[in-house]
Amino acid sequence: MTKQAKIVTSDTYLKPYQYVIEKRIDIATKKEKDLCENSLSDFANGHYYYGIHHKNDHFIIREWAPNATQIFLIGDFSNWKEVDEFKFEKISNGNFELRVPCSKLKHQDVYKLFVHWNGGCGERIPVWANRVVQNEESKLFSAQVWQPEKAYKWNYDNNRKKIQNPLIYEAHIGMSTEKEGLGSFNEFRELVLPRIKKAGYNTIQLMAIQEHPYYGSFGYHVSSLFAASSRFGTPEELKQLIDTAHSMEIMVIMDIIHSHAVKNELEGIGLFDGSPYQFFHDNDRREHPAWDSLCYNYEKPEVIHLLLSNIKYWLEEYHFDGYRFDGVTSMLYYDHGLSKDFTDYSMYFDGTQDEDAICYLTLANKLMKEYNPNSISIAEEMSGYPGLAAPIKNGGLGFDFRLAMGIPDYWIKLIKEIADENWNVGNIFYELSNKRLEEKTISYAESHDQALVGDKTIIFRLIDKAMYDSMDKTSENLIVDRGIALHKMIRLMTICCAGNGYLNFMGNEFGHPEWIDFPREGNNWSYKHARRQWSLLDNSELRFEHLNLFDKNMISLQTEHNFIADSDIKCLAANENDQVLAIQRKDLVFVFNLNPNKSFTYYGIPVKAGKYEVLLDSDNTEYGGFNRFDDTLNYYSKPEVQLSEKHRLYLYLPSRTALVFKHVPPKSIF
Repeated sequence: MTKQAKIVTSDTYLKPYQYVIEKRIDIATKKEKDLCENSLSDFANGHYYYGIHHKNDHFIIREWAPNATQIFLIGDFSNWKEVDEFKFEKISNGNFELRVPCSKLKHQDVYKLFVHWNGGCGERIPVWANRVVQNEESKLFSAQVWQPEKAYKWNYDNNRKKIQNPLIYEAHIGMSTEKEGLGSFNEFRELVLPRIKKAGYNTIQLMAIQEHPYYGSFGYHVSSLFAASSRFGTPEELKQLIDTAHSMEIMVIMDIIHSHAVKNELEGIGLFDGSPYQFFHDNDRREHPAWDSLCYNYEKPEVIHLLLSNIKYWLEEYHFDGYRFDGVTSMLYYDHGLSKDFTDYSMYFDGTQDEDAICYLTLANKLMKEYNPNSISIAEEMSGYPGLAAPIKNGGLGFDFRLAMGIPDYWIKLIKEIADENWNVGNIFYELSNKRLEEKTISYAESHDQALVGDKTIIFRLIDKAMYDSMDKTSENLIVDRGIALHKMIRLMTICCAGNGYLNFMGNEFGHPEWIDFPREGNNWSYKHARRQWSLLDNSELRFEHLNLFDKNMISLQTEHNFIADSDIKCLAANENDQVLAIQRKDLVFVFNLNPNKSFTYYGIPVKAGKYEVLLDSDNTEYGGFNRFDDTLNYYSKPEVQLSEKHRLYLYLPSRTALVFKHVPPKSIF
């Protein structure tokens, strides 16, 4: 048994569950020892053995299909028929192998496998395929030989570094352009990357990279784990995108989907060798009750080998800098977290957890650090599992960060259910700053989830239909004024109280209107709401540029002062009657007057003695405000009473305004 886990000593409420926590560490340690002769990185090399590989004058193709009796390679080279020349040899441990002369198979040829099993047969795409394409006419998917003459030459690996406090720009390649159609890797690199660089974000999170048959799934119903979605371009174009981001000193992480897989038999791996349990559960746990997908069986060594190899593959082949792991809550619990409210610690240790999934996630995080110590892993997890983002040695699962998923839900609930004149500033501070001390979190006001059809972005909830006719700078509209003011304050309060990082979804920084709705039968396969209308931002006559500039300067504030790195978040004032909130982070003081009706004169905020320089004023006209605060002046604290060591900063606080000051100690003033 390992020594007492640190998360237990730091949280006494975990003491009753010490045995379970330490047992989970031991299980992962034993599993690693059982699987690996040398290291996890050596174990996670399945992509070098399986799949298609060029060797001298031939290609060698291998797949693991223990339930299969015969496998044939089919394509144009065989007139899409089963030919003995392209029949795989069954070797050992359920593996099949085929060697094909280069004269018979070449770069960009499309192919499939025709798999036989007792009682049936069918066309299949190889599990380890690294390139999958869709036929424009038939709409059917096939694997494609991808062996370009020259490998991509990486130019900016030296720019890659560890991001301690990620400022994440969440993006989707396909909907990143303004056209009513699919965006591409090249278009994103040429048109969107410069915008992200200018906006100041240091990390890009790319969604929907792994191949998925249905575009409208947002990339979450993955069919081919090792294939970059060909609808956006070639592997080299994705590599060039990532390399270019690195040239800008922007790190790139991707959504990785190991929580479930698509059910499609022709495109996916659910019945690859005819058996339902090759990679997935063979009982009532096989199908996800809410997602119409299949659930991996993390107990099987072959599944761990497949998924860990997939972890290493994207880091190695595409030089991704890490992952956002999707659906971690679903992985952790037998019921996928769907029937619990998680109000008691026992719910994390009561035997309803998938211990095999917990073990896999621990190994995945360990592998990432073993392969690239600078890589980052982020968990999308909503149950509040203790230690999720704590180091493995301390009893955690090893994620670097967890998403603060309760924050966007809180903002939406607040906006929907409570008039802003009744917002409780003390409660806002608690909800935004509450986190486990041993864990790092990524805070955000909204992500892609809040923008999906049937929901609304924050700006759309605040302004609604007025966005269509009152966003020009000459319009006078109280609804728009309120919406713009609150949009800025909500985002600034969120990053001000952020645990260790911040996330924004593409376009939300400038208040992108409406919602996301991917092409589907119900909308006549329209791309109208599956794009980003950058022209709204670029039009200097519209107020979108006000929001964008505020976001840019807000991000710049963090980049320059790195206040998120300071774990100490002090609430200096939370006056519920006035709706005034003041927060200290490092040497910065954030002051928010959320009152919709009252501006306050000579309002005292308890602060350290010294001079205070104005760094950000949300009411500045360049941000769409009314210039009611003089941000050209320096402000000085005053003793509460004569000769008192307690000081206050006396300010004029305009309604619905946020101000940020930098403290200069008295000895540094002159």
